[in-house]
Amino acid sequence: MLFLITGGYGFIGSAVVRRLLTTTGATVVNVDKMTYAASPASLGMHAGEARHVHVQADICDVEAMRAVFAAHKPTAVMHLAAESHVDRSIDGPAEFIRTNVVGTQVLLEAAREYWNTLQGEAKAAFRFHHVSTDEVFGSLYPGDPPFTPETPYDPRSPYSASKAASDHLVRAWNHTYGFPSFVSNTTNNYGPWQFPEKLIPLVTLNALEGKPLPVYGEGANIRDWLHVEDHAEALVLALMHGKPGATYCIGPRQERTNLEVVKAICATLDRLRPDAAGPRERLITFVRDRPGHDFRYAMDPSGAEAALGWKPRYDFEAGLEQTIRWYLDHEAWWRPIREKAYAGQRLGGVKS
Repeated sequence: MLFLITGGYGFIGSAVVRRLLTTTGATVVNVDKMTYAASPASLGMHAGEARHVHVQADICDVEAMRAVFAAHKPTAVMHLAAESHVDRSIDGPAEFIRTNVVGTQVLLEAAREYWNTLQGEAKAAFRFHHVSTDEVFGSLYPGDPPFTPETPYDPRSPYSASKAASDHLVRAWNHTYGFPSFVSNTTNNYGPWQFPEKLIPLVTLNALEGKPLPVYGEGANIRDWLHVEDHAEALVLALMHGKPGATYCIGPRQERTNLEVVKAICATLDRLRPDAAGPRERLITFVRDRPGHDFRYAMDPSGAEAALGWKPRYDFEAGLEQTIRWYLDHEAWWRPIREKAYAGQRLGGVKS
């Protein structure tokens, strides 16, 4: 088997690559453009693995994508390459449209052209797995039922709109061309090797450095938190067993408000590495809310659990502690990022 993974040096992509190299004998071709959030170190012990092949290319490059399929002849594709940070999409939506919409269309066409050359069992077995987000469904409020594959789309940010468009393209290629593509949507991920502009690593590293811990609005916004290793397991199962035209909603049923998450980080750090200046909750700082901030996301994963035989292994408290311990032990990875690429500054188009 040979799997083509796009964005395999990103946060979720690298977890998928690590899992494939650990649990299968497959070769993994990793197409990654190497943007600011890519990290070759995220493959950990698998860096330099002979069964991992990195192709540095832009998924928007038609000829490069055709060349990848022609050279490597994958058994299946998992498409993770995307611009994914909501605040950055508010500041600069054009790159999100280019990568998430145009890039998905280019990759779909390159994959379809390749699929049309296959015969027999190889053609029947080929799959195109597109990885998306719960944010395409819009916002929930207290008491609303969680998202399901039947929930109508209602994206509210440039990021979620670009992902919604890409989801629609994947489904259109399945319906119009019979192309064996399917979609999975997931909740907020956390875990090791997450770029430190995201909530959990940002708050963890700010707290270690005694800096303010920014919380949007009143911190009441709710997210459903999935450990990236649990997500990677579900994604690999979907890649192996996913049905064309299907949608798999992947989540852990572990909703927390943003303020609860921040306080849990503080309590865990206070226990693992006490601060002589006092409990770290003193650093919590409420800041102006993100424009158009969705109130709540939650996913009903029962369909995916039944179809894939998957259940999350991490409860949030254990997963959070494992994640924080990882950041405590890997300053050599995150310190250069904080010093050179992203120092924790506010993103998201806030106007005075």
